[in-house]
Amino acid sequence: MSTPITIVDDSSLSRKLMIKSLPPGWDVEITQAANGVEALEAYRTGKADVMFLDLTMPVMDGYAVLENLKREGMNSFVIVVSADIQPKAQERVQSLGAMAFIKKPVSTEQVTKILKDYGIL
Repeated sequence: MSTPITIVDDSSLSRKLMIKSLPPGWDVEITQAANGVEALEAYRTGKADVMFLDLTMPVMDGYAVLENLKREGMNSFVIVVSADIQPKAQERVQSLGAMAFIKKPVSTEQVTKILKDYGIL
């Protein structure tokens, strides 16, 4: 059975690069979201068992997505993917329930390690 994942980033290029960095052979059903509103819609329709979430986006940023997910009882494994690697940003997303933080640009090795560490792969 495919794992439903959602890739959330306002940049279509970043979403494509994220898709290319997924582990080869991982059976997934990919949904793409360009902002936090679309991300929450995907989550609420069961398309985000795993979510790769950018922080800086128009309409609704990644922090607001995490706040909403936490309020709704977060049933998604969220990996924040961001160029903002400030310790305060990392602390904030972890306090909001994100499981991991990856600095852009993303590599397949980084993604694979996190997924294996948490038993998803």
